[in-house]
Amino acid sequence: MNNVTSLAVDLAKKVFQLHGTDVVGKPVLKKKVSREELVKFIASSNPCSVYMEACGSSNYWGRKFESYGHKVKLINPRYVKPYVKRNKNDKNDAAGIAAAARDPDMRFCNVKTEDQQDMQSVHRIRSLLVQQRTAIINQVRGLLAEYGIIIPQGVASINRMLPEILDNDQNSMSSLMINCLKELYEHMKLLSEKISNHEKRIEVLYKNNEVCKRLSEIPGIGILGSTILASVLGNGAAFKNGRHFAAFLGLTPRQHSSGNKERLLGISKGGDTYIRTLLIHGARAVMFWANKKNDKQSKWLKCLMARRGNNITAVALANKIARIAWAVVHEDMRYMPNYKAVIKNVQGVIANKYGLARYGTMGKCASLARIA
Repeated sequence: MNNVTSLAVDLAKKVFQLHGTDVVGKPVLKKKVSREELVKFIASSNPCSVYMEACGSSNYWGRKFESYGHKVKLINPRYVKPYVKRNKNDKNDAAGIAAAARDPDMRFCNVKTEDQQDMQSVHRIRSLLVQQRTAIINQVRGLLAEYGIIIPQGVASINRMLPEILDNDQNSMSSLMINCLKELYEHMKLLSEKISNHEKRIEVLYKNNEVCKRLSEIPGIGILGSTILASVLGNGAAFKNGRHFAAFLGLTPRQHSSGNKERLLGISKGGDTYIRTLLIHGARAVMFWANKKNDKQSKWLKCLMARRGNNITAVALANKIARIAWAVVHEDMRYMPNYKAVIKNVQGVIANKYGLARYGTMGKCASLARIA
């Protein structure tokens, strides 16, 4: 292990495959270890760079390895697959991770802290409960339709109309069906109560996190959006610039270009669907009030809506919101809506029209120029 400078770990539940390489990329270690042996092996090894696929339990192991002095980077499994040779097995997977890690253009993910993991976990649980409640609502509406009773979509419609339907003695349903619907309705109310409790937990996390408060100052980002963005962004160092973060969320166009012909398609829809959905809904809320305002962004939105329609405008604004969110977090600044762009010199100061207070280098200036 003394010669190992880079260690690739193929994660699993019980058996882990290790692939270590030296400074020139030559394999010097190929070993299969159990879960207990892995911790002992990493703890007794000299500090090195550890690479893993960004999959289940990768953040846990990443934090564990970092506590022993190792530098950990995660790789998207899609980027590892082209490096896996011939048949798929644990040994080839670990070798593929090691080969992908040597690619100078490879994109890595940082390990989430425990606080980031907690924040994201609460969102995941709330999202699951919302899906379950929606499934019950659709089931109830479908069952009632078979008895000639139509209820509009939405939780509010169910809460308003279903109790009246169940208490009506003159409806065409049997007592068996009414009792079954009552059970579904009670279960739906229980899920709504749990969703409300998780939203209160998210609100507490929001109030105790300064980054979340700064993100919520951006139009289109609320409590849910700010907390989930804070859990993903961290300090923003995992992304080169705002556009990389927008591409990570799937808000940039797919390309199918060849030669000198550029062909841009719809958005890639890669990354986290939940975050992308929140940003687009937030963008729609900003668009709703744009007609009543006359600031620079509202004028841009009204012009774009007239040319391209509401849906494309919502995605374009969500892309812009994501870029601004990255800049606010990465540069540790507050959002200032009316700040005008000023460039003094190459090492001067710039702030874009969406108001980030200061920038020191032209690299950062160019990043903000793309935001604008």
